[in-house]
Parts: sequence; structure tokens; C-alpha cells
Amino acid sequence: MAKSTAKAPTQSEVLNNLATATGLTKKQVAAVFEALATEIKKSVTKGSGVFKVPGGLIKVTRKKVAARPAQKGVKNPFTGELRDVPAKPASNKVRVVALKSLKDMVK
Repeated sequence: MAKSTAKAPTQSEVLNNLATATGLTKKQVAAVFEALATEIKKSVTKGSGVFKVPGGLIKVTRKKVAARPAQKGVKNPFTGELRDVPAKPASNKVRVVALKSLKDMVK
């Protein structure tokens, strides 16, 4: 399997490409991304916990993970040793899912 020599575009390259494609300035495009980030944060933290990017590309969701108690004498499946597993507090996980229109672009 040959390695690809193409590199991911840098942040300024993306901003420049979007600015030329839309006719906006680079600062205006950056402001749009900042506003989008703010909307995602509002929706995921205080809102419903779900945000879909317009155009149906991705969906960002928040999932609450319950606290896990400490366990003593748990067997390690690889070595067979017994070990103690510390407790983990409850937390929130963020999941980003590619939607159908993005998957169809990659085909």
C-alpha cells in the first residue's frame, strides 16, 4: 500500500479557499467559523445535546457517561494478574458522526 504524499490543508489555506469561493474576506470567513463554534457549544452544552451542521455533513452529540465504582481484584485479560481498578467520575463525551452526504462525497 503506497503512502499518499498529499497533506491536509492548513487552517489559513482553508480560510483563503473559502474566501475566494464565497467572495468574502478572510476575516469574515473566520468570523463565520467562530460563530459556528459558538452555536455548537451552546447546543451541545446547554441545549438538546445535538447539533447538525447545515448541509447535512456532520452531527455533533453529547453523551453522559455514568460514574464507575472502584473494583478490587480484577483479572487482567492479557497477563492474568489481579489488579485494582480506580473509580471514575461521571463525565460527558462528545461524538462527531459523518452523515450520508459526507459519506457520499468520499465514495
